Amino acid sequence: MPASAPTPGVLGIDIGGTKVALRIEPSGADGGPGGGADVAPVESSFPWTPAASVPRDLADLTDGVAALRARWNGPLTAVGVAMPATVDPAGRVTTWPGRPSWTGLDFGAAMRGLVPGARVAHADDGDLAALAEAAAADCPDLVYLGIGTGVGGGLVLAGRPCPRPGHGSAEIGHMLISVTGAVCTCGRRGCVQATASGPATLRRAAAYRAATTTGVNEPDGGGGGEPAGVPFAELRAGWLAEAGWAVRAVRESAQAAAVAVVSLTEVLHPRLAVVGGGFADGLPGFAATVDEQARVLGRPGHPPAPVQAAVLGGLSSLSGALLLARQAD
Repeated sequence: MPASAPTPGVLGIDIGGTKVALRIEPSGADGGPGGGADVAPVESSFPWTPAASVPRDLADLTDGVAALRARWNGPLTAVGVAMPATVDPAGRVTTWPGRPSWTGLDFGAAMRGLVPGARVAHADDGDLAALAEAAAADCPDLVYLGIGTGVGGGLVLAGRPCPRPGHGSAEIGHMLISVTGAVCTCGRRGCVQATASGPATLRRAAAYRAATTTGVNEPDGGGGGEPAGVPFAELRAGWLAEAGWAVRAVRESAQAAAVAVVSLTEVLHPRLAVVGGGFADGLPGFAATVDEQARVLGRPGHPPAPVQAAVLGGLSSLSGALLLARQAD
C-alpha cells in the first residue's frame, strides 16, 4: 500500500508546574491543505519537576517534542505555548517562581528552537484556558480559574481577553483575599493560590487528618512551613467518602475560589465562572461546591456568576495553546 500523504500539523504545548502536555492536530480549521481532516491527533505528556538549569529544562522539552513528532506524519507549521511565567514586552522572563533560572531568558527564542521553521506564539496559560473555555461554552463573558499546582486564571469579556494584549495577564491566583492569610509561593500572604492550590489543600488535609488522631496543632491554611501533604489519591478518596478532614480542607479551597468569583462578579459582571485545572478536575463536585459557596457570599440583588466545571476539564490550557497555534498558522 502507498504511504499516506504528509499532513501539516500544529503543536500545542502546555507547561504546568509539574507536567508538560503536548498535542499535535492537523493544521487549518478543516484539517488544513494537506487534507488531514480525518487524521487523528497525537498527544503525550511527561513530568517536568524543577531542574537546576535552563539547559536541562530545554533538553527535556526538546526530547518530549521530538518523541511526539516521531508519531506524526508531516511538518509542523505553527506552535502555541501556554506557560505560567511572566514575560516583559520584549518577551523575556521576568518572574517564574517554579523556575527562577529562566529569569531574563528570551522565552520566544527558546521555544522557536524546539521546532525550527515553525511559527511560534506563547501566552499566559490562564488567559489561553479562559479563551478555550469561552469558545467551548459559547460564552463571550467568562472568568476561568485553573486549580492545580498553583491557581491560574483568565478573563474573557466581549469575546476578548482581559486585560487587553500588552497589558499583562489576569493574575486571579494572586488576588488578595486575606492580608493575614496563608503564605503564598510569591512571598505574600493571603493570595487565592495560598489557600486554593492543590499543594496547599493537600498540606491542610494532612494536618487536619493528623489532628483527628493525634491532636497536633492545625495549620493556618497553607504556606511554606507546612508539612508534606497527603497523596492526592487519599484526599480524593476521603472527599468522596465525606471524611471530615478531607471535606474541611477541600471546602476551604472552594471558599477561596468562591471569594475570587464573587469579587470579580462585582467588578466585571461575567456571565459564567468556570473552574478547571488538574486538581479541581480530579475532585468530583468541586465546582459545584465553589458555586454553593459563592451563593452564600452573594449579596441581595447581585448574585455572583454561576459556577460550573470546565468543559475541557484539565485540558483547558492545552486547548488554548492549540487555538493560539492556529492563529499563528
